[in-house]
Amino acid sequence: MQTISYHLFTPSLSYSFPNTHPSFPSLTHFSTHSATSRRNTLLRASTSESPASTIAVDNSDPAHSTAFVIRASNRIGLLQIVTRVFNVLGLNVDRATVEFDGDLFVKTFYVTDSHGNKIEDSDSLESIKRALAEAIGGEIDAGNGTVSVARSVANRGIVVRRPGLVERFGERRAKAERMFSLMDGFLKNDPLSLQKDILNHVEYTMARSRFNFDDFEAYQALAHSVRDRLIERWHDTHVYFKRTKPKRLYFLSLEFLMGRSLTNSVINLGIQDQYAEALNQLGFEFEVLAEQEGDAALGNGGLARLSACQMDSLATLDYPAWGYGLRYEYGLFRQVIVDGFQHEQPDYWLNFGNPWEIERIHVTYEVKFHGTVEEVDMNGKKQKVWVPGEMVEAVAYDNPIPGYGTRNAINLRLWAAKPSNQLNLEAYNTGDYINSIVNRQRAETISNVLYPDDRNHQGKELRLKQQYFFVSASLQDIIRRFKDAHNNFDELPDKVALHLNDTHPSLSIAELMRILVDEEHLDWNKAWDIACKVFSFTTHTVVAEALEKIPVDLLESLLPRHLQIIYDINFKFMEELKKKIGLDYNRLSRMSIVEEGAVKSIRMANLAIVGSHVVNGVSKLHFDTLKTRTLKDFYELWPEKFQYKTNGVTQRRWIVVSNPSLCALISKWLGTEAWIRNADLLTGLRDHIDNTDFHQEWKMVKKVNKMRLAEYIEAMSGVKVSLDAMFDVQVKRIHEYKRQLLNILGIIHRYDCLKNMDKNDRRKVVPRVCIIGGKAAPGYEIAKKIIKLCHAVAEKINNDADIGDLLKLVFIPDYNVSVAELVIAGADLSQHLSTAGHEASGTGTMKFLMNGCLLLATADGSTVEIIEEIGSDNMFVFGAKVQEVAQMREKGSISKVPLQFSRVLRMVRDGYFGHEDYFKSLCDTVEIDNDFYLLGPDFGSYIEAQAAADKAFIEPEKWIKMSILSVAGSGRFSSDRTIQDYAERTWKIDPCRCPL
Repeated sequence: MQTISYHLFTPSLSYSFPNTHPSFPSLTHFSTHSATSRRNTLLRASTSESPASTIAVDNSDPAHSTAFVIRASNRIGLLQIVTRVFNVLGLNVDRATVEFDGDLFVKTFYVTDSHGNKIEDSDSLESIKRALAEAIGGEIDAGNGTVSVARSVANRGIVVRRPGLVERFGERRAKAERMFSLMDGFLKNDPLSLQKDILNHVEYTMARSRFNFDDFEAYQALAHSVRDRLIERWHDTHVYFKRTKPKRLYFLSLEFLMGRSLTNSVINLGIQDQYAEALNQLGFEFEVLAEQEGDAALGNGGLARLSACQMDSLATLDYPAWGYGLRYEYGLFRQVIVDGFQHEQPDYWLNFGNPWEIERIHVTYEVKFHGTVEEVDMNGKKQKVWVPGEMVEAVAYDNPIPGYGTRNAINLRLWAAKPSNQLNLEAYNTGDYINSIVNRQRAETISNVLYPDDRNHQGKELRLKQQYFFVSASLQDIIRRFKDAHNNFDELPDKVALHLNDTHPSLSIAELMRILVDEEHLDWNKAWDIACKVFSFTTHTVVAEALEKIPVDLLESLLPRHLQIIYDINFKFMEELKKKIGLDYNRLSRMSIVEEGAVKSIRMANLAIVGSHVVNGVSKLHFDTLKTRTLKDFYELWPEKFQYKTNGVTQRRWIVVSNPSLCALISKWLGTEAWIRNADLLTGLRDHIDNTDFHQEWKMVKKVNKMRLAEYIEAMSGVKVSLDAMFDVQVKRIHEYKRQLLNILGIIHRYDCLKNMDKNDRRKVVPRVCIIGGKAAPGYEIAKKIIKLCHAVAEKINNDADIGDLLKLVFIPDYNVSVAELVIAGADLSQHLSTAGHEASGTGTMKFLMNGCLLLATADGSTVEIIEEIGSDNMFVFGAKVQEVAQMREKGSISKVPLQFSRVLRMVRDGYFGHEDYFKSLCDTVEIDNDFYLLGPDFGSYIEAQAAADKAFIEPEKWIKMSILSVAGSGRFSSDRTIQDYAERTWKIDPCRCPL
C-alpha cells in the first residue's frame, strides 16, 4: 500500500463548503436526528453507484491529535470538502496522509481543537463524524461507531426536540411529533435555497413584488435571510447554556459601536461565498447590497467599538456571555460640514428598520424613578420600601452575535423605554387625559438620544435616567434568569459575573444591593459579600478629574433609595478604612464615595472600586498611571484588586471584513486560515520577510486598497489624489489631547517649506495626501475650531498650483465604522499624537497595525506595548515620555518651543488662512505658558519623525518590510487575547461550546 504525506493548504480564502454535487445538502449546518425522506432519497441516488465508504476515529496518536480516517472512492473536490468541514468547525488539521487501497483512497486527517489538544469528548467526536458524513453523504453505523457513507441524515443541531416533553400518548403526542419533525432541520445554504429565502423575504417580509425590487429592498431581504440563520444558532446556543448551567458573564456597557452587520455575520457563519453566488445568479452583487446597510452608531468612540470587538471575541471563544446596553433611537449625531463648520444632525438610523434585531415584546420590566422611601415592619424587622413616583417599561431588543468557526451565537440585549402600562389614577380622576398622555410619552425620551447634552440640569437628569434605566432592566433580567435555575443566592458568585465597562453602569452595585436586601430580604453583610464577588470593573479614564460624579441632590430626587444604599456602603467602608489607615482625613476624604464641596456629589468610580473584586486597567502604561496617580490611594489599600488587560480589536472585523485582499494574502502565505481564530499565527509572516514575490503581492494589495480610498475621497470631496503619494491618516474623535491641531500645524509647516523651495528641490519631496476625520462633541468649541482650521488650510493648499500633487489635505466628514474600514485598509501612515499619559489604551493604533499601516505615534497608551512587540525601528516614535510631560509642566520648560512652531502659529494668527478673529482663541490654547498639551515642545520631535517617515517611504522594500512586520506583530493586540485574559483572571468563566 502506497502512502503519500502532504500539508493541507487552501489557496483562496473561503468560509464555507462548496456543493460539488447538485444533490448534496448544505455543508455549513449539521444534524443529529431525523431526516426528510426526500433528502434521503436524493442522497441514496447520488451514492448508490459508489463503493461502500467509512469514517472512523483513532485517538491513539501520541502527538496529541485525533485521527479521522476516511475510506472513500476518490472524486474531485473531496479533499477540499473535508478540509473545510474541519475549518468551519474551528478545528486545526496538523497533517494528513493518503493511502491507496485498490479503487479506494484512505485519507487520514490528524486534527486538534482550537487550543491544540486532542478531541476526546464523545459527543463532539460523534458530531464531527456526522458533519463529515453529511459533507460526503453518509450515516453512523451504531454497531461499530464508524460512518457508512451511503445515506445521510439531516439533523437539528443541539436542540433535541423530543416529544417526550409532552405526554407520551394519544393525540397530543402525535401533534407534538409532527411539530418537532417540522422544526427538525436547519435552513439550507446552497445557492438555490438562499435565493428562495431571499425572494420569500422580498415578497412576504418587505411586501414587494419579487419581480420589482431595488437594491435597498434586496439588502433588507438578504439581511433577514441571514438573520434567520443567526437565530438558529442563537436558539441552539442558549438552550445549550440553559441545559449545562455554566457560569455566565454579563457585560454591561452604555455604548456599543457595532457598525454594519451583514458582511461580518456571513463571514462568521461561513456562508459568504454561497450568498455571493446566489445573489450573482439573481443579478445582484453582494458588495453593492452590503453598502446599503447603515451604521448602528450606538457609541461615541474607542470604548464603544471596543465593546463590539469584545462581543465578537466572546462569541468566537465560546464563552457563555450576554451583552447589555441601550437601544438609542438616535445614534451618535451625523456630522455635516458647511463652509468648513461642523453642524450636527440627528442620526435616524432606525428610520428604515433594523433587520438584525428581534423585538422581545414579552420581555419587559418596570423601572422606577422618583417617589419616597418608607419604612415598614416585616416579620418583626424594619424594612425599607421604595414607593416610586414614575414608572417606565423597558422592552428588550435582541441582537444575535455569531462566533467565527463555532456554532455559538451569543446575545446583545438592548433596552428601549416605553410608557408604563400602569394607569395614572390622578390624571384619570381629574380628567386630565392629555397631560397623562404627555407624561407617558416622556418615558420614551430615556432611550432616545446617545449622549444628551448634560451641561444643564435637564441633561444631567436624562443621563442619570439612562444609566439607571439600563442598569435596572439588565439586573432584573439577570436575576430572573438566575432564579429560573437556582433558589439560593449563595450560588450567585459561582454562576454570575457582572462586568462594569467604565463607570456608566456603576449604579448596578447599589441596584443589586437594593434587590438583595429590599426584595430578596438578605442580610446586608451577606448581600454585600455576594455583590463584591460578582462585580468587576474596567476604567478607561486616565486623569482623576475626568472620573464621573453625580450630584447628590439629583440622585436624591431621582433615586432616593439608591442614595440611602450608597450612603450605607460608604459609611461601612469609611469605618473599615479608619481601622486600617487611622484618622488620615485627607486620604479618607479622597477615598470617600461621597465628595463634599460646593456641589455634594457621588464619585461613581469610587463606588465601582469599593464594590468590585477586580479593577482593570486597559494597558500597561494605563495601569501604572492608575497605581501611581489616578487611583493611588485605592491601589495602596487593595493592590490585589488591581489588574490590567491591554485592549484588543478583532482581526475578523479589521482584516477579514475590512481588508479581504490582505486577508487572502495572509492565508496564502501562512498556508492556513487558522489565524482568523488564532491571531498569534500572524508571526509566521516573519518567515517570508525577504521573499520578493511576497513583497510584490503585498504592494499590490496596498495599491488596490489605496485606489478604493482615492475613489471615495474624490466622490466625497471632489479632490483627486495621486496613488503614488503617501496616504497619511489621522482619524479619531476631535479633542485637544489627541492633538489634531499638531497635525494641522505640521501640514502648514510642510506647505510653507514647499512654497519656499525651488522647483528642483520640490522634485525630491515625498508627495503626501493628508487625511483627517472625526467628530467634535456638539458643545466643544475648540474642537470645532480645529475642524474649521483643517478646512481653511485645505482650501489654501489644494488650490495652490505651485504645490499640485505634492501635498493635499482632505477632511472626511461623518467618520464612522464603515468609513474606518475603508480608510484604515488604504492608509500608508497613521498618526496617533496624544500627549503622553492621556490615552488609556488607543485601539485605533491596533487596527492600523493589523492592516500593515506604519505608525507615527507618541509613547502613550498601548503604543508602548506595540513598540515592545515590533520594535521602535518599525515605526516613528516622537515626543515627550510620560515622566517628561509631568516634569515639563512642573518646571515650566514648556516655554521652550522651536522657531518653526512659532512661525506656523503666527501664520494662523495673522490670518494667512483667513478667519483671523475666529482662530484667535484656538491659537491662544497653544501659546507659551498656556500649552497644556505640549504642542510646542513636541513640535521639533514631530517634524523629525515626519522626515524619518519620508526617508523610509522612498525606499519601497524597507517600507514593505516594516509594513509586514507590523501585521506580524499585531496578534498580541487581538481582542481574543484580551477576552481570554479577562475570562481566566477576572470573570473565572470557562468556554461552553455548543455541540454541532
